Amino acid sequence: MLSIGEFSNICKVSTKTLRYYAKIGLLEPSEVNPENGYRYYAIEQLEKMLFINRLKAYSFSLDEIKAILQSEEVQDDNLYLAFIHKKKEIEKQVHSYRKLLTQLEDDISAIERGKSIMSYMDEIDVRLVDVPKMYLLSIRKMVQVEDYPTEYIKCYGKLFKKIAVDKLTMSGSPMILFHSAEYSPAGLDTEFAIPVQEYVTGTRDFCPGLCLKTVVRGAYTELSVVYAKQIKWAETGRKNNSESHIEKSFDNDRTL
Repeated sequence: MLSIGEFSNICKVSTKTLRYYAKIGLLEPSEVNPENGYRYYAIEQLEKMLFINRLKAYSFSLDEIKAILQSEEVQDDNLYLAFIHKKKEIEKQVHSYRKLLTQLEDDISAIERGKSIMSYMDEIDVRLVDVPKMYLLSIRKMVQVEDYPTEYIKCYGKLFKKIAVDKLTMSGSPMILFHSAEYSPAGLDTEFAIPVQEYVTGTRDFCPGLCLKTVVRGAYTELSVVYAKQIKWAETGRKNNSESHIEKSFDNDRTL
């Protein structure tokens, strides 16, 4: 038998953590002295503790680890499937960190060149365009952020199929309209749409009118930057128009 201190030292786990694991039923001591409360662990429990450490290193939660340990097929199908799922999660995290690292390197390079890390916003082109009325064939639904790649394929697949079956004519590129008043991780009110020439069941009128247009090539995560630039552009234009109106008023006063 090993004392809690010896067990802690071998497995590199604090005694506080071991007591917590016992409290939640993850790893209970093999024996507890009823007189002094001292906890003892069996030699066989070392492997179980090392297994728990391995799962924690893979970012499994304690609840997930407990479920795996309670399964009768720890080394078989359940564990295999849990590992495959966790592998995909980690791959997504690695991809995200690689993008973040690239962005960080770009910011470091900008600072080294004496530029602001926000100077890239100067390269974003904003134009005022008059978008004519059009008919949209669309699907509108609530979508969670992580589900957008799947929903793109699913929704546009249905829309293109209807265009082919009904022999409709596309009049513009596919578009996405966001109707949510504010950002919510739980989901966004999203409309997947394709402009068509014919007005049929499933289409609706869309009258954009004057809009700010910016062409972006890249990830949708960059849209926040575009929105910020467009708002700044619109505010600058509003102030310029206001100042121009004041100057004209002064000119008229002088004329009078």
